[in-house]
Amino acid sequence: MDYQDLSKIHTQISDMFRWPETPSQWKQYRLSPEQVNSYKELGYASDIKFLNGEQVDFLNEELSGLIDPQHPGNSLFHEYNSNESHDPNVVLFHALGAWRVTTGFHDVLWNPAFVMAASQLLGDKAVRFWHDQLFYKPALHGGVVAWHQDYSYWTRTIPMHHLTCWVGLDDATINNGCLYYVPGSHRWGLLDKPDLAGDMDGLMQYLTDQQKEEFLPVPIELKRGHGTFHHPLLVHGSYENRSKRMRRAFVLNVFSDGTLSDTDNELMQGATPIPKGQKMSGQFHPLLFDPSLAGV
Repeated sequence: MDYQDLSKIHTQISDMFRWPETPSQWKQYRLSPEQVNSYKELGYASDIKFLNGEQVDFLNEELSGLIDPQHPGNSLFHEYNSNESHDPNVVLFHALGAWRVTTGFHDVLWNPAFVMAASQLLGDKAVRFWHDQLFYKPALHGGVVAWHQDYSYWTRTIPMHHLTCWVGLDDATINNGCLYYVPGSHRWGLLDKPDLAGDMDGLMQYLTDQQKEEFLPVPIELKRGHGTFHHPLLVHGSYENRSKRMRRAFVLNVFSDGTLSDTDNELMQGATPIPKGQKMSGQFHPLLFDPSLAGV
């Protein structure tokens, strides 16, 4: 059966979030100076509340359907891996394109708490969507996400003015495979990219001796509904889930308006190619927020 492609709709389609109408209403979503400074100095700003419990429950209900390969809308995903892990003993569900399929994962792109903070961290620029991701690590045998930099997989878009937002749909802890960051690693420059779901330490072969000395990861434990922003060059990853609890999350990747395509090839499977040198826009890369239009 045909399934409606929600990427054709560039506004909220539910009442999941209330869109602010005045500058004063937007102000509540601005990050503090301390959070902005953490992003600049360490490469990340964490423990930001994005969702309430009801919203988390709704997204988890949608996710429970999407992890079924027989879901009627799963053909809309740009990438769909029931298990991306190279280790047959563990599972890492990873998919790109959920916003095209379900109402909740579509509308989180227009979460005021997300777009306002993203604009701040991009230098108060207008925010344009790049792509989303779903991650699911089942209890007891959830797989790793190897150490990597996000932009190493995104060099087909220039200049590098990108941003990642990771939001937990379960409490994320050391035991169930929470995110880890390497503070300050966003200053190391662009590194070669490892296999995302391969050897956890595959990135190490590309590091200098000094970078290896500075490789001091910190766990980012978060309550469900809370999340974190990180720099496109910040080294990060997550270990296996050996706990008795699931670890589910979604990721929103954005860049500032004006970012260009750097290839004539397809940017994502199933997406309309954007010629090299042309502005990233169109059906799959909507403008999410323009601070000048919001009066902030």
